[in-house]
Amino acid sequence: MHLELPDDWRLALAPVLDSEGFRELGRFVDEERRRSQVFPPEQDVFAAFALTPLSSVKVVILGQDPYHDDGQAHGLCFSVKPPTKPPPSLRNIFKELESDVGVPPPGHGDLTAWCRQGVLLLNTALTVRAHEPASHTGRGWEKLTDAAVAAVSARTQPAVFCLWGAHAKKKRVLIDETRHVVIEAAHPSPLSASSGFFGSKPFSAINQALTDKGVGPVSWSF
Repeated sequence: MHLELPDDWRLALAPVLDSEGFRELGRFVDEERRRSQVFPPEQDVFAAFALTPLSSVKVVILGQDPYHDDGQAHGLCFSVKPPTKPPPSLRNIFKELESDVGVPPPGHGDLTAWCRQGVLLLNTALTVRAHEPASHTGRGWEKLTDAAVAAVSARTQPAVFCLWGAHAKKKRVLIDETRHVVIEAAHPSPLSASSGFFGSKPFSAINQALTDKGVGPVSWSF
């Protein structure tokens, strides 16, 4: 498994990266790629870490596992690259973004601009077998991504953790809320968006929390 990480992430995640469990995960993913199609492409698996070094993280948004259809996943939760059309969850995120802070849908689904401002768009599992959702869940990725959440929490500089849906909310126990802010809502998928995601105003809440902590807000526009 091809592994490129910023130095600060590599240091923080070293106990997991150097473990036999992670080596076993790497062998599993490599074998999966030999036998079938796996998303995202190998060079994009660690894109969230590469685009947002640990030292620059201001916001953590947690997803589940990568999109499992062709041309969608590129290593950032909820994000797709042009010309791929935004999937339903992302369209709902854009609806709430416009309702909350007046940013219109951008006409594409690439959220890289947020990452470059310190928004870590992290799935809890970083790979998936094509067309089989959750097929790599429980194989070892969670130890790495739990360690990433804990590493952000361990810093003295404050961050905002945005947990959408029951799966992400399980990570709350990893977060030191004496230093950091947690914002929860329903998941933006069509199954649950109307049950507490729409109207939750997460983007203005994130920026208010950052401002309250003396951290510069995120520009949510594209």
